[in-house]
Amino acid sequence: MGTTTLSGTLRARLDKQGIGTGDEVIVPAYCDSEVAAAVRVTGALPVFADIEPGSLCIDPASVAAVLNERTAAVVPVHLFGHPADMVCLHALAQSHGMKVVEPGEPAVFSSMETARRRQHAEFLNARLTGVVVPSAAPGTRHTYEQYVVRVPGNGRPDRDVFKQALRARGVRCHVPVRTPVHRLREFRADVRLPETERAVGECLALPLESSMTRRELQRIVSACNALGGLLMEPAC
Repeated sequence: MGTTTLSGTLRARLDKQGIGTGDEVIVPAYCDSEVAAAVRVTGALPVFADIEPGSLCIDPASVAAVLNERTAAVVPVHLFGHPADMVCLHALAQSHGMKVVEPGEPAVFSSMETARRRQHAEFLNARLTGVVVPSAAPGTRHTYEQYVVRVPGNGRPDRDVFKQALRARGVRCHVPVRTPVHRLREFRADVRLPETERAVGECLALPLESSMTRRELQRIVSACNALGGLLMEPAC
């Protein structure tokens, strides 16, 4: 789903719930700014919550910490193919009288495509070194819309140098979220979101398509593992 469609769908769903001026809607900062923008268009105020380090989705504990009498809804974003913790979010919503409003439908793959993506992810998970590979929370099924690893170290330069080195080796990687929404000028908020900030500095999306061959996957493994983990030189 494109960002324009996502924004329109979420705005319509918020309007249908009667959410608008004077309300607060809790959203993750580690995602596309279209979610916060859709909330603002309704007249409501987007309030940012932190993410879970494993799933990279909004953390119910952080949501609970920013709830108040003006909170009308929470918007869970199912990120990179990993679902948010809907059980905990619905329990919070029920106990605090707020709504859970999903922004839109996730990417849809055929059962064969999904199976292939999971097989490819398992192949990479078992062979990559020097990076922290993605994982699925117990009881969830990851579809790996994007295969996002972490390059841990002393902050953003390490990940960016790693990215540049991989690209030089022909691996089409990218940073999935360059700036968290609460740090963007139009949404700037004085909040502390340590897991969001850490993910912004460490996460890197490696190529993963259902059509990839085992040789293509092995090239990614070889390129990543040849770098020996962290690259401590400053980014160019």
